[in-house]
Amino acid sequence: MHNLDMVVVGSGIGGSLISALNSDKNIALFEKDKNLGGCASTFKRFGNYYNTGATTLVGYEDGHVLKKHFDEINLKPNVTKSDIAIRVVQNGNVLDRVKDFETFLDTIERVYPNRNNRAFWTKIVDMDRKFWTLQKIYYAKYSFKKYLKTSAFVSELFGMFGVDMLKSAKGFIKHTLGDIPSEYQEFIDAQLLITVQSRVGDLSLLSLALGLSYPFHDVFYVNGGMGSLIEDILAQVEVHRDEEITKIIRDDKKWIVQSQKGEYRTDKLILNSSIYQSANLFEDKSIKRYYNSFSFSDQSAFVLYLSIDIDKSFLEHYQFIFDESIPNAISNSFFVSFSKKDDKKLSPSGRLSVTISTHTKALFWRELSKIEYEKQKMITEHFIMEKFLEYFTSIKRSDISQKFSATSSSFNRYINRYNCGGKAIGFKNFTQLPSSNTPFEGLYSVGDTVFAGQGWPGVALGVEVLNKQLK
Repeated sequence: MHNLDMVVVGSGIGGSLISALNSDKNIALFEKDKNLGGCASTFKRFGNYYNTGATTLVGYEDGHVLKKHFDEINLKPNVTKSDIAIRVVQNGNVLDRVKDFETFLDTIERVYPNRNNRAFWTKIVDMDRKFWTLQKIYYAKYSFKKYLKTSAFVSELFGMFGVDMLKSAKGFIKHTLGDIPSEYQEFIDAQLLITVQSRVGDLSLLSLALGLSYPFHDVFYVNGGMGSLIEDILAQVEVHRDEEITKIIRDDKKWIVQSQKGEYRTDKLILNSSIYQSANLFEDKSIKRYYNSFSFSDQSAFVLYLSIDIDKSFLEHYQFIFDESIPNAISNSFFVSFSKKDDKKLSPSGRLSVTISTHTKALFWRELSKIEYEKQKMITEHFIMEKFLEYFTSIKRSDISQKFSATSSSFNRYINRYNCGGKAIGFKNFTQLPSSNTPFEGLYSVGDTVFAGQGWPGVALGVEVLNKQLK
């Protein structure tokens, strides 16, 4: 039995950051896969490296929590700033998401003209800017003190945003832009699916603002793949890769964590596993009930990976929006990420690594027979491949040296999760969201399925809140 101060299960963004911030303690991080990072990992196949899913770094700028975390662990990430965050292609129109507001506004007015575009996007940017100046960001439950601190955060929100806190995204769009063309609505929804894993639907105005604003911040390409950044974050942490945690037992005020390689006792246990699958780790019925009380977010990703032998450079990120739906997807758009030509790890000898992703139902793939699974996978892969080659005319089919795809079942096999992200924060569901603390002493959760949500900025906020509780 190994005694530790803290055990972290899962090396995703949340698990890695919280481990690095507490590397001065007797801590160990456990990862099922041999690659670190979960959805933000980089893996090797057929001699080439590919980013598993996440390909953009946002939030590394002064005044933001992620930059604060990196500074605290003395990390200067090996990144390159993207001049164009995303090139959006829709019905023959090209719209570049860039940081400069006036440049973006000129483009949005050309592609989606509306007399209130300036008012709409100014409000979006203003709310996002104000949010990142908040001083009391906190969300936790299960004790009077924690509810009090959460209430102080809610009060600060209302003090900052007033009645805007009660407005819906859908209502604000209707009130400001009016009845917009379907193409404009699809553009907004496609942007939101990248950032908050949701369409406008029941989103709050604040979630809309945060979701649409990320290209107005510095957006970075991570040299060597996203997994290289995770490795750098964990440089000072004891990491047990390729060691899956199979069972966790509550023993008085201690937690006994078991793997196929050993048994560990700890005071504080942090799960960077999906909130929806964490119950599988426990036999204690009360803990299983707690994790099972959160309704499953049935959304994941279909990802196509390519290696392309071509002596040509592309932008790092593109998004394509179509009139028709993608087969077996819940979206009519997909996101393309190219490795930089001079990236020695991802682009050896000029061979580009490409990750293409779209949104799909998480459980759809699990319920198919093996034969039907392969059939449907090929149908989705073929559609994406043809649309990709239709736009990138300089790339020939013969230039593609490797091609394979992954579904939610693939992700579950390697990183123990079917779904992709949690539920977007809205005023109506705010009190129902999972918090980083739990009703059980010494047990915590972190990552994209708990407050504050998806992406580097959202997960970093959750890490900040959790770290305050661990002090």
